Amino acid sequence: MVKHTPYSIIVTYAEDRQQLIVQAVDPARLTTIVAGKLEMPILLDEFDFKLDDAFARRLGAAMLSLIALGQPDIKQYMSMTYDPIDQASRQFGEGIKLSFVVAVTPIAVGRDAPRNS
Repeated sequence: MVKHTPYSIIVTYAEDRQQLIVQAVDPARLTTIVAGKLEMPILLDEFDFKLDDAFARRLGAAMLSLIALGQPDIKQYMSMTYDPIDQASRQFGEGIKLSFVVAVTPIAVGRDAPRNS
């Protein structure tokens, strides 16, 4: 089995190419780039350390929503639920509530990032 070193994941929306680009980067190389930037800790104990389908759904929805703050054109492609779809909400048609709260001051996410041509 190949041994990987730790890395950080960067997700970028390239509007001109209509692509989400995922990159794995050495965390040490990001230290100066992310200093003083928005940081949103996600406390695993609040999710009972369960990184399951429900967690992944909420994490993905939060990441896409954050990208959309700075690049609103992506919203036209977004149609998702933020919470796990449980049996009760399917059976009784209850509304889905956001449980991964993304509380941020509006910023230009991705707008200042260099773009590939």
